[in-house]
Amino acid sequence: MPVIRNLVLSLAIFLIAGQAYSLSLAEAKAIASGDNDARVAALQAALAQADDTTLHYLQAMANDSVKLVAGKPVIVVDGQGKDPVSGAAVAVPADAEDVVNNNRMRGEIDAALAGLQLLSTEAAVRREAVKTLQGQELDDSKLSLLDKALAQEKQTDIRAVLQQLRAVALLGSRDAALRIEAAQALADSTESNAKSLLGERLQTETDPAVKAALNKSLAAVNARLAWGDKLGALFTGLSLGSILLLVALGLAITYGLMGVINMAHGELMMIGAYATYVVQGLFQKYLPSAFDWYLLAALPVAFMASALVGAVLERSVLRFLYGRPLETLLATWGISLVLMQLVRSVFGAQNVGVENPSWMSGGITFLGNLSLPYNRLIIMAFAFAVLAAVALLISKTRLGLFVRGVTQNRPIAACMGVNTARVDTYAFALGSGIAGLAGCALSQVGNVGPDLGQGYIVDSFMVVVLGGVGQLAGTVYAAMGLGILGKLLEGFAGAVLAKIAVLVFIIVFIQKRPQGIFAMKGRSAEA
Repeated sequence: MPVIRNLVLSLAIFLIAGQAYSLSLAEAKAIASGDNDARVAALQAALAQADDTTLHYLQAMANDSVKLVAGKPVIVVDGQGKDPVSGAAVAVPADAEDVVNNNRMRGEIDAALAGLQLLSTEAAVRREAVKTLQGQELDDSKLSLLDKALAQEKQTDIRAVLQQLRAVALLGSRDAALRIEAAQALADSTESNAKSLLGERLQTETDPAVKAALNKSLAAVNARLAWGDKLGALFTGLSLGSILLLVALGLAITYGLMGVINMAHGELMMIGAYATYVVQGLFQKYLPSAFDWYLLAALPVAFMASALVGAVLERSVLRFLYGRPLETLLATWGISLVLMQLVRSVFGAQNVGVENPSWMSGGITFLGNLSLPYNRLIIMAFAFAVLAAVALLISKTRLGLFVRGVTQNRPIAACMGVNTARVDTYAFALGSGIAGLAGCALSQVGNVGPDLGQGYIVDSFMVVVLGGVGQLAGTVYAAMGLGILGKLLEGFAGAVLAKIAVLVFIIVFIQKRPQGIFAMKGRSAEA
């Protein structure tokens, strides 16, 4: 494994229980020649008292740099030979015999090198070592190295894997008591492969006491994994709900407050996503050292790009269609087709990739099979931050007061000196800009393409209608409820049937409660 081998070369200090030993020539010869069982036994014996000399020799074995000269092992690098113990120069004749390592021997050498790396002072090296050992077959011959590594390991995540590796090594022991100890240790493991390890051992185990311990541990692991699956479905539902909330917030203004059925809302979101892609490209070209912060610059750009397009759309088309919902639907549907074709002409028909900043990569793992990606967590927090900002804007600012006034009674607002046409433009631009923010967020969880908005427009309308037209609180409840309900149903019926079931639920709900979860109050309800 090239990564592991290169990391081994970087080790400068190696500590083994405070004692220094030297690899003997007889041990080096036993590792390099003979039948495989004898070579493996010699390798394991050398590991018990390994030092830097052992490390360099095993590295040479892994690199196929060892030859036998007159029956003695010699390390050969660039045609120059040296003694593996003393380091003295050794002549390498043309008929020197190559040391042949079959797959079993290579696996043992790689496992030995990874085991030695467990004592490195670098945490990154130790993490690579445990990853390598997870792919190896371990037995109790590796216990001494694992115990030494556990005794000095301070990193919680590495310790957890080491404890599981130790249990795996004990599972292969000939001592039934040690196998029971291993089964009990795996019962508390948070690693996702504990279930498969216990299941595989259970198939070959013959001792009744050990089988009972394995079955008990397997039941405990299954129960924990079941909770992980349930919590995972809940988190996925919340994540989907937060995305629906972001998408529907803008629509809650343009449709809920202004009564415009905007079928181009998804394309306004697509414009925000492409604006993010453009900002990413500019940072990659002109500010590569600050690339991790491109997303912060992309947020206002995505908002302004979509808001400007929305303002132009409202001033040029929609202001002539207020009060005629069917015509606004047809007009905005046609505009959505124009915007999609425009994007195809400028950026191409293929999807483009938007990279996550490093601080949005990775995630948090719980219960072995429950992973919470950072990008999803950040988008959830961002969605609620945008919701709070919109709620404050609508309820506490002068613009919000004008929007509410025009929405409730346009003639009276005009009589009070409110420029209703300008308020309409500002409100529609605000809803469009929020759609751009949604597109910026969506670019962090998937590819960006001309059809990006088509997958969310129907769901966002369902969220607004279900929550109650013009009600931000209803939008939150509906988005989160539909997200969680859809993901929970997927686990039982599959994605297609879950979608159908959600749609049927909404139809039945609207039949029983046409005003949605929250009914409008005041003059708006009477209009």
